[in-house]
Amino acid sequence: MSELQHDQHEDGTLRFLPSRLNNQPVVIGGLTADEMWVTVFGCSGAGFVMGLPLAFVITPSMPVVCALIGGTLGLLIAARVLRRLKRGRPETWFYRTLQLRLATLGPTCHRHCKNDPLTPT
Repeated sequence: MSELQHDQHEDGTLRFLPSRLNNQPVVIGGLTADEMWVTVFGCSGAGFVMGLPLAFVITPSMPVVCALIGGTLGLLIAARVLRRLKRGRPETWFYRTLQLRLATLGPTCHRHCKNDPLTPT
């Protein structure tokens, strides 16, 4: 019996269930594609805003230059920080932590609601 036949039932279905089949692949430095794009766009936007005052003083191209520098530095820094935060934790830990913080500190938080399972007591 070959290994392929050993991994299959008689009807041809697999005996094992692949656990990482639906996970997002790691793209850059431990970040998934969604985390990478949020980081790049957020840091580029911050760099663009910081470059606006410099456009009046130095050159009109400073917002674009600062956006590129901000996106690059943000991606490098966020990759290191998030990799350390996510190490040894479940794959959904980061997203669940963000959901919890948004639920407890967000604009729609009902701090006095005792029946909400996300609100700390």
